[in-house]
Amino acid sequence: HALKNTLSRKPGAADNWKTAVTYQLFHACALLALSPHAVAAQSRLKDKIDSTLEKNNMMLTGGKMMFAGTILFSGSIYGLCLDVGPKKLLGPITPLGGLLMIGGWIYIGIS
Repeated sequence: HALKNTLSRKPGAADNWKTAVTYQLFHACALLALSPHAVAAQSRLKDKIDSTLEKNNMMLTGGKMMFAGTILFSGSIYGLCLDVGPKKLLGPITPLGGLLMIGGWIYIGIS
């Protein structure tokens, strides 16, 4: 397998890859579980029939933050493991993605 050979050349790359995959999978499942709520919230926002528009908006924002954070977090780790892209840029992006994921959970928890 080409990926196994590539990751075995860098110490710790396989563990980092596994972390990125785990977080991506976990957050993808969370977003899929939240999607029916987001669709309902979106229709209520469109119809303006819900008095809790702010909470619905927070759930949508939290989902968007989770989505963006997952892309930044896992994507930057994938790039670092595969030596794709500038390391000086990808390194600082990883914690920013993590902060977005945490912020998304907080927004969803509050809503």
